[in-house]
Amino acid sequence: MKLQNHMNAVIRWITLTLAVAGPGIQFADAQTLIDKKATKETKALYANLFRIAEQGFMFGHQDTDAYGVKWKGGDNRSDVKDVTGAYPAVHGWDLGKVGQTHNLDSVPFDRMLEWIKATYQRGGVNTISWHQDNPLTGESTWSKGEAVKESLPGGKAHGQYRRDLDLLADFISKCKVGNTAIPIIFRPLHEHNGDWFWWGKGIAKEEDYIKLWRYTVDYLRTEKNLHNLIYSFSPDRSRIDMKNFKKSYLYAYPGDDYVDIIGYDNYWDVGSKYNRQNADSRRNDLITGLKNITAIAAEKNKVAALTETGLEAVTDPTWFTQVLLDPIKSDPAIKLAWVLVWRNGREDHHYAPYKGHASEADFLTFFSDETTFFESDIQNIYQLNKNLINK
Repeated sequence: MKLQNHMNAVIRWITLTLAVAGPGIQFADAQTLIDKKATKETKALYANLFRIAEQGFMFGHQDTDAYGVKWKGGDNRSDVKDVTGAYPAVHGWDLGKVGQTHNLDSVPFDRMLEWIKATYQRGGVNTISWHQDNPLTGESTWSKGEAVKESLPGGKAHGQYRRDLDLLADFISKCKVGNTAIPIIFRPLHEHNGDWFWWGKGIAKEEDYIKLWRYTVDYLRTEKNLHNLIYSFSPDRSRIDMKNFKKSYLYAYPGDDYVDIIGYDNYWDVGSKYNRQNADSRRNDLITGLKNITAIAAEKNKVAALTETGLEAVTDPTWFTQVLLDPIKSDPAIKLAWVLVWRNGREDHHYAPYKGHASEADFLTFFSDETTFFESDIQNIYQLNKNLINK
């Protein structure tokens, strides 16, 4: 790592450390979590996300412990671990169907809880999304209707929305090791600028979405007393106007007091079959978009992350190094805390390699790069004033 990058990381780390170390020490430009009662482990994780982004990024994978290509429910297994010998640094989960025995992707919630605890105990990071059923219709997250407006106080679905939040809060409250609440990066109501979820643009009004986001945060941290959550905002790239990026990205942004992570879901620029641009144009848009979210995060003194990405079935055997890693490394203005690829559901629907896959060798090169961090590369992420990168 270049000396200047190292010095920037040290300066930012000192500032953040002082900001979260305790009362009596305040810096105007230092970021703190939106939850002022956040646990010390959650504060430390957030401060360390800034440090990581100055040096590289953590690699994440959805449902990595729960199943892979041609296997399910294994103990101490992950397709990523099968290939590299190490777990992803970030483990993604989804609470769709919370309150039932299995989530929407057939992951048993009792096992999910075990995997979340094991990840934390090893020093990894957990992030949770929520493909919530429509509280107005009782149908799937992809059903339509005025559910956002009706989920607000006074609406027809408000009671059901609160019951759903209670179920979610009950699960998160069980994410503990001893008396320590496990820090969770929570990504609700994601990809809201698209029209595929019941909370999406064109289905819900912008002002109603903002109200529902704020209600959700307030309810979880005030009514349910959950102080181990880091809240991530994550629009979808395919619906962002690259010529007016900032304004487009900030559509329905709920405000700096309600967001911790400036996230970004981007399948569009990394190989989506619906994007007809040539490879150079897609690469340029990927770089531009990541620079923009980094700039927005810096302006707001928050963390930037590529919260979802990937190429289905990894049909390009050099995708990880050439399509993902090289563009991120090409511009020092890009600073991401983590990059998460989606789940390995089937041979035709997976986003990380598995043993014997054509991209295996390329992924090992990606794994070995000094800027990519896996679970084995991270230490002391829930503590301050400690060495963080072990690579």
